[in-house]
Amino acid sequence: MYIDSHTHLYVEAFEEDRKETIQRAIDAGVELLLLPNIDVETINPMKQLVLDFPNNCKAMMGLHPGNVKEDWKEQLSLMKEELYSNDDYIAVGEIGMDLYWDKTFVNEQRIAFAEQIGWAKELNLPIVIHARDAFQEIYEVLDELNDDALRGVFHCFTGTKEDAEKVLNYGGFKLGIGGVLTFKNSKLDEVIETIDLEHIILETDSPYLPPVPYRGKRNESSYLLHVAEKLADVKKVSMREIEEITTKNTKQLFKL
Repeated sequence: MYIDSHTHLYVEAFEEDRKETIQRAIDAGVELLLLPNIDVETINPMKQLVLDFPNNCKAMMGLHPGNVKEDWKEQLSLMKEELYSNDDYIAVGEIGMDLYWDKTFVNEQRIAFAEQIGWAKELNLPIVIHARDAFQEIYEVLDELNDDALRGVFHCFTGTKEDAEKVLNYGGFKLGIGGVLTFKNSKLDEVIETIDLEHIILETDSPYLPPVPYRGKRNESSYLLHVAEKLADVKKVSMREIEEITTKNTKQLFKL
């Protein structure tokens, strides 16, 4: 069994064929689908998906850094209430910092990130970190808040060897590897060559970042196998080994 550790199957992109998409994933051997939240608007569709597929879907709770806007405090307040009153959530995510599109709310992003890390520590949950053009800013927060109680994943990891080293030195973190690994010029394969498989979990981030040969199309969880195939190639091991190790890593991290 494979686990897609990061997929947004509840969003509008799957409105027409959500059930069929999930069935394709299950048929491909991707039987567990972990759903990071985006904002207050996505909570109900995400919860509905878990109700529809209780054996295949697990939800997380968090405010995506790209959605930290004027109303971020209200959003966090609603999310905290939801998270603390429902023990079905497996992680705090997707949280972090994103300075790619807009730097207007950089301070608010930092504060929201730190606050949500606090929730994770209190509830003994892992965090799922979104880091885009913001590794340095995220390290500043983690350098201050990291301790033995904190664990999580740098989702869609696209950093350098030095970044990988820094992340793994925090002690409780994995690298989430998705479609970018299959991109010809990403150079991610050179970084991953140097990383032990015990530090890696697989993800699609669907509907975003589809792997080769689906670039430019909508991504979906069944395409995880293309990432697994590329990882097997980079690490010079069998697909079975990739499946066994990444599934074990994901189960351990999220206590599944």
